[in-house]
Amino acid sequence: MLVGPPTAGADRMSSARSPSVATRVLDAFDRFLHVEAVSGVVLLIAAAAALLWANSSSGASYQHLWHTPLTFAVGGWTISQPLHFWINDGLMTIFFLVVGLEIRREIHMGTLASLQIASLPIAAALGGVAVPALMYLVLSADSAVRQGWAVPTATDIAFAVGVLALLGRSVPAALRVLLLSLAVIDDLVAIIVIAVFYSGELAPSGLLIALGGVLLVIILQRLGVRSALAYVIPGAVLWLGLLRFGVHPTLAGVVLGLLTPIASEEGRDPPARMVARALREMRRRSQSAHADMEHLAPAMRQLKHAQRELLPPTVRVQMALHPWVAYGVMPLFALANAGIALDGLTLDAPASGSVALGVFLALVAGKPLGIVLASWLAVRAGWCRLPEAINWKLMTLVGCLGGIGFTMAIFIATLAFPNDTLLNAAKFGVLAASAIAAVLGLALGFAFLKSPAARRAAARARYSVPWENWRG
Repeated sequence: MLVGPPTAGADRMSSARSPSVATRVLDAFDRFLHVEAVSGVVLLIAAAAALLWANSSSGASYQHLWHTPLTFAVGGWTISQPLHFWINDGLMTIFFLVVGLEIRREIHMGTLASLQIASLPIAAALGGVAVPALMYLVLSADSAVRQGWAVPTATDIAFAVGVLALLGRSVPAALRVLLLSLAVIDDLVAIIVIAVFYSGELAPSGLLIALGGVLLVIILQRLGVRSALAYVIPGAVLWLGLLRFGVHPTLAGVVLGLLTPIASEEGRDPPARMVARALREMRRRSQSAHADMEHLAPAMRQLKHAQRELLPPTVRVQMALHPWVAYGVMPLFALANAGIALDGLTLDAPASGSVALGVFLALVAGKPLGIVLASWLAVRAGWCRLPEAINWKLMTLVGCLGGIGFTMAIFIATLAFPNDTLLNAAKFGVLAASAIAAVLGLALGFAFLKSPAARRAAARARYSVPWENWRG
């Protein structure tokens, strides 16, 4: 058989097929990146890999890697910290930026926009913080152990929503919104706890540097600078200022998120009008007898600018960072922090055993008890009511999923326990409790949501606006 060069027709057919295939692949990858269940699975895989690595014959290399110093120097200024620091205090700032953006949106037009609408998830979240903290303190007698009271108060958003997503389309929309809202408020409380209880000695000069970073952000916003990259340097100044001030530097992400505009500036040309004008200009120039592709550049820039302005800055930045946080920052954090050498874990010691047991029971039992009890009291008092398609069985499911405290709980543990023995005990308690809470949540979900009646109720409520029925 003779094989000759492809014909022009074949070239055209190939080129016509290629964009279609490439588009389908990119669309599938984009959908993959935005599936929360997958991000929870990736987080679990990273944690399992850390545990296996730390307990393998190469366990020493695990510890050595995260203690490897990493140095940044600009002129005479130098900062040198272990890799573990750059992950926990550096990369996690991006995670907290996404949390800050979520809180900013919720305050403006979501769960936190109205106290009446937010009353149920607020009550549930506060109960889910107070009861586990009290339970942990009751089980802890040593003052060093009591430093970890805030560890079991946090809920991992990605992991909890990922487990809920595994239950499929039988999950009512209101249930998912309730869990997301509770987790967002939970994170807000955790941020306040970190700022108030887990900060070092305060240095006033650091506060001045941090305020300078905030001022730079405000000036850029007043000048109409919309590019997110322009705020990297002010964000770095804010981060360094908080680090020097003694407040945990990851809070810089929250501050930047809360400062991000929620909508386009008033008086600016509407994006839809900019798109229409750019397209008209492109059509006019392309139909010109002396068409020159270089003449299309201004219209193309205008079209790109309009595309960026179609989404509010909070949404645009959050969408851009979501894949990096879900599939980069959080798994890396899990890989760096979940590696507990079980042969070196001494739960027989009273202090470490108390930490592990306190964290475990507070997450597995305290979280559901606090969430359900506070919600029941709020409904009983008439402050709010359960949304349509949600009953107390499903509130118990939400409480169990609230006990998944993976990322934020481990993060708080690293701040609460400078002692490696107590820190490893706390991490073990968090990992064990999160695994049990996830299994319990799945079991209750299949029991409560897979019945024919539950499926019919979920189908009726799937496309409804859940918050319409939350007004008490």
